[in-house]
Parts: sequence; C-alpha cells; structure tokens
Amino acid sequence: MGRNDSFDMESGNFNSTSASSNKGRALWVILQLAFQSMGIVYGDIGTSPLYVFSSTFTQGIAHNDDILGVLSLIFYTLTLIPLFKYVFVVLRANDNGDGGTFALYSLLCRYAEVGLIPNQRVKDAQVSNYDLESPSNNGLKRASWLKSKLENSLFSKLFLLFATMLGTSMVIGDGVLTPCISVLSAVGGLKQATSAITDDRVVWLSIAILVGLFMVQRFGTDKVGYTFAPIICVWFGLIGGIGVFNFIKYDPTVLKAINPKYIIDYFTRNKKDAWISLGGVVLAITGTEAMFADVGHFTVPSIQISMCSLTYPALILAYMGQASFLRKNTSLVSDTFYKSIPGPLYWPMFVIAVLAAIIASQAMISGTFSIIQQSLSLGCFPRVKIVHTSAKYEGQVYIPEINFILMVACVAVTAGFKSTTKIGNAYGIAVVFVMALTSAFLVLIMIMIWKTHILLVVSYILVIGFVELLYLSSVLYKFDQGGYLPLAFAAILMSIMYIWNDVYRRKYFYELNQKMSLEKLKEIASNSDLCRIPGLAMFYSELVQGIPPIFKHYVANVPVLHSVLVFVSIKSLPISKVAAEERYGYNDERNEQEPFEKVLVERLKKFINREFWTSQNMVPSGEAEAKLVDGDGDEEGIVKEIETIEKACEAGIVHLIGENEVIASKGGGIWDRILIDYAYNFLKRNVRQSGKVFDIPHKRMVKVGMKYEL
Repeated sequence: MGRNDSFDMESGNFNSTSASSNKGRALWVILQLAFQSMGIVYGDIGTSPLYVFSSTFTQGIAHNDDILGVLSLIFYTLTLIPLFKYVFVVLRANDNGDGGTFALYSLLCRYAEVGLIPNQRVKDAQVSNYDLESPSNNGLKRASWLKSKLENSLFSKLFLLFATMLGTSMVIGDGVLTPCISVLSAVGGLKQATSAITDDRVVWLSIAILVGLFMVQRFGTDKVGYTFAPIICVWFGLIGGIGVFNFIKYDPTVLKAINPKYIIDYFTRNKKDAWISLGGVVLAITGTEAMFADVGHFTVPSIQISMCSLTYPALILAYMGQASFLRKNTSLVSDTFYKSIPGPLYWPMFVIAVLAAIIASQAMISGTFSIIQQSLSLGCFPRVKIVHTSAKYEGQVYIPEINFILMVACVAVTAGFKSTTKIGNAYGIAVVFVMALTSAFLVLIMIMIWKTHILLVVSYILVIGFVELLYLSSVLYKFDQGGYLPLAFAAILMSIMYIWNDVYRRKYFYELNQKMSLEKLKEIASNSDLCRIPGLAMFYSELVQGIPPIFKHYVANVPVLHSVLVFVSIKSLPISKVAAEERYGYNDERNEQEPFEKVLVERLKKFINREFWTSQNMVPSGEAEAKLVDGDGDEEGIVKEIETIEKACEAGIVHLIGENEVIASKGGGIWDRILIDYAYNFLKRNVRQSGKVFDIPHKRMVKVGMKYEL
C-alpha cells in the first residue's frame, strides 16, 4: 500500500532489536533467561558423567595412569569444544538470534548470493530481514575472492545446501537419541539397589518416562524451563560437591591431568585401543550443539553466563572426583557414577539423576523445534503447525507433529536397542558430525563475513578441526555397532527435505514466471464479457510482487469477478505483537467477532482517502486519515470508492486460495516423475494444508484448483 507501518519498521530494523543483540534488555531479564536455560540447554551435557568413564573403559582399566590420560582428554575436550568454540565463537554466528545449521546457512545467504532458495529478490528483501552485503572496501581480498567463488559455482551452492540439510538431520537424530541414552543410564541405577529390577523393566520404565516427557512439551519452553531449572541447578551442585569430596578423599594428585603429557602417554601405551576409546570420551560433550540450537529460545549472554558460572566448573569437578575414585577402585569402572556416590546420598542422587536425565532430553527436543521452524521458513520442510509458546521471547516454539514423531522414534529406539552401549555408538556419530559441519560453516563465516585474520582461521582449523576429525574417525569405527542409526535417520530426513525444497523452488519460480502483469490485469478488469458480482474476494499468494497465476486461471475458467479484489501476499516475520489495526503478530488472538476482514476493510478505506488527498497535495499524508474519520473527505471520487468497498463487504467476503496440483512436465525424465508425481505429492497429502496454516475462516474459503507442470 505504499506506507510505513510496524511491519516495515520491525522487519527493516530487526537486527538491532532482535534477541541476538540484547542491547535493550535489562540485566534482570538476561539473568532470568540464564536461569531458564539451565533447565533446557544443559541437561544433556550435565548428565554425561553418568556414563563417560564406563563407556570409555569398556574393557576395563589396563594401567592406572590411563585414568589420568582420559581425564586429561575430558578436560581439554570440554575446554576447547563447549567453552571456547561454542560459548565464545559459534554463538556469535547466530542469525537474528537463531542458532543451528540452518542459521549458519541463512547467515551466509545474507552476505552472498549462495542460496538456491528464492528469498533474495528485491521485493522479498523489503519485507524480510535479509540483508545482502558485499565485503567493504577495507575488507580483505580473500573475503571477496571466496564470495565470488561461492556465488559463481553451482556445485558450491548445492554442496552448501546439502551440508545444511545433513547437519540439520543429524541434530534431529540427536534429538531422538539424547532422551534414550540419558533416561536409560539414569534408570539403570535401580539395578544397583535391588536385584528385582531386570534389564527389561529398566527399558519399560524408561519408555514410560519418555512418553511423559513428550506430553509436557506443549506447555512451552518458558514453563518447562522454570520447572526444570532448579532441578538441574541442584544436580550440578551435587555432582560438583561429590566430585570435591572424592577428590579430597581418594587422590588429589589427579590434578596432574592438566598436563597434556598424560594424553600422549595414554596413546603411547594403548595405541589403537586409545583411539577407539575416544568414542567414549566424546560423550562428555554430547549436548554441546544444544547451546547453539537453543539460542533462539534464550539469548547469547544468558547462555554464556550459565555455562561459565555453573555448568563448566561443576562438570570439571565431577570428572576429577570420578577419576580420583577410580584411581583407588579400578575394578568398579563399569558403574563409576553410582559407585562413587557416598552411601547416605545414594537414593537422593538416584532421584535427582533420573530427573536430570529426563531434563537432559529437553535440550535437543527444544533445539529440534527451533531448527524445524528455520527450515520451514526457508522452504526446506513440509508445512507443520508452529505454536509460539511465549509472548516475550519469539524463539520459543512448539511443533505438535514433530513432538509426536520424536516420541515414537524414541520409544522405538529404546525398545529396540535396550542398552546404552549401542545407543552411545550411534549418539557419538550424530554429535561429532554436527560439530564438524558447524566448524566448516564457521570457517566460511570467519573468512567471508567476520574477515578474521588468516592466522586465527588457520589456528582454528589446526586445533579445533583436528580434534573434531580425530573424534569423528573414532566414532565411525563403531558404525556397525549401532553407529548406522543416526545416518539412517539423516538419510530419511534429508530425502524429505530435498524433495520438498526442490519442488518448492520449482513452484516459486513457476509462479514468478507465470505471474500476470498489471497491464493484463487492467485489460481483464475492463473486459465487458466478464460478469461483475457484488462482494470482496481475496486471492492468497506467497509472491511479494505481482498477480499470481491462480488469478489468471480462475478468470479463464470462471468469467466472473467480485466488485472488489484484494491480493494478499503471505510473508512470515518474527514479530510477536503488532498494533490492533495492523494485525496479526504470531501471538495476537484471532476471533470471529473482530476478524481480519474487518481490519482490512478499514485500512483500505483509510488508504483510499490518504492516497487521494496526498495526490492532490492538499494535506500531509498523516492528516488524510483524520479527514476520513471526521467526514471531511466528501469528494465524489473518494465517496464512490469507499461506498463500493462497503457494499462489497456487506455482500460478502470470500477467500480464494490456490489448491495447486503439481505434476512433472511432459518433457521431464523418469526422475522428475518420481520426485514430483509420487514423492512430493505423497508428502503434500499428509501435511497440514495451507488453509489451516494461514488460519482462513473455513466457511468463507474457496479453493481454486490449478495444475502446475514443473
């Protein structure tokens, strides 16, 4: 309509007010979010002490100093990956407050034309928060060179999208495996208390707990976070305190493990077995990706505060205490955690451990919701229902369909694998794969966007890259022992994402190429053969500019037009609430007493009045709306147009939405027919339909069928 409203202002300036900047947030709000994040983000990495030493020394401890070698590995791994890489580097690479693999891809797409997804057109950019930038004149030549190489290479663009889908699929796979291994490990502690608890009973009890966990997701991150955070804080306090107790009681000399020499000695003594054992050590950093994937639910400072102030110190103390205990009790390594607990604290720790394990599952579940939302907005995932569970924090979402699928998958994996050993093998592959992909994207961002000094980039690759590739080689060694599971998940998810994204892009460009020109629209409107009936019709489209082909198809088959036509462009923006006259934000209520049509008609009338007076240069545009309200705008042209709109509204409002059927074009090959005619249409029939997504009143909705040959 050629006006500036809150949508334009918020979308244009979103970077400065988003969750990523937090400049306007009070310290108290950040501290509240830091507390909430304890119950969402750190449950996974916080419960790793349950199984790290037992998973590392699967064949027992051959040499007492091997404990120091493994402790040294754990210490430097925790320091390099979660603390240095993620807390101080990766979190800076968020995209408007969102994290995860798709956020990194989206960030790259904003600084270079590397995306295959059609979200970089001029009009699209005006109503979204995309902001293409070229390297500044002071930028390094390598940034410009890399940008040019990526933009001019179709292979690079396809590879980036492929890597993004792979990373996203692995994170979702992580969201399936985390609940399984965490709950099974904690509930397994019952076997130490009574012989009546068998492995099968542990499995069924774990399944019951998992089902309950997924049932509470609908209450939202805000409520779940406040409920879970105190438990995790108590958990960290207890494992840290017990760690100090064991450290003093058994062997304070484990402090020697800070010397990396013990890592070298460990590999020298054990050679291949030491390399294989890295698959157990890497479990100490499971859940690290949740800090980045869940940043949209919180803020960067809140996660940095909670990690540095409580999580990291508590974990280091816990592992040092367990190492001290093992130095004097090497035969008890298969159940290190529960055996190292002082007798009077056993049952309290068991209860807290089970609760913490349940909460551990929350980190990747919330992260999965976030990345599905991102992939959906980029056209890489079938339509699902996004429920925004907080009016204060736009990143906190819940997706019912995904929650149900995750629950079924978790139950199936728990019932099928039954032991933490095999699940741990699968878990390690998912975790390290995502970390390695994140590092690859981060190197591109360092060079092309941040323009980091080349020595720092090389240092990052040599240190962090080497560590992650070493761990990746180790976990892949156990591919046939359960490690295939996350790759199988990834293959299924990537197939779905590729099919949907490929046809989505084809449809978008088809509509773009087939859109109707303004001249053609005027010709149709003035055609005397068309019958005009009273009423107001709204045509929905995802095109930001132009008349969608559905209108041309409609007119060609139904030579009848309503007296007033409104073309509605659908574009999602991260705005929770807007002014009442400009609704709707995602947290605004919709109801039949004050429907969207009423607001639209009022805005149309004001628009007509304003446009007339500004064209006559009689009053400033800001005063034109007041003239209409006061009844002063009694010019014949204005009155006639407004009467036309009012009569059309009284006659009835209809929502016309395209029900597009896509088929492969006649010249297409067999792959196109399989992709479009079968795979895509199967997915489309089984996902949420557009009428429900756009919340269109069912009684006034008319679907117009049209066949797209792609």
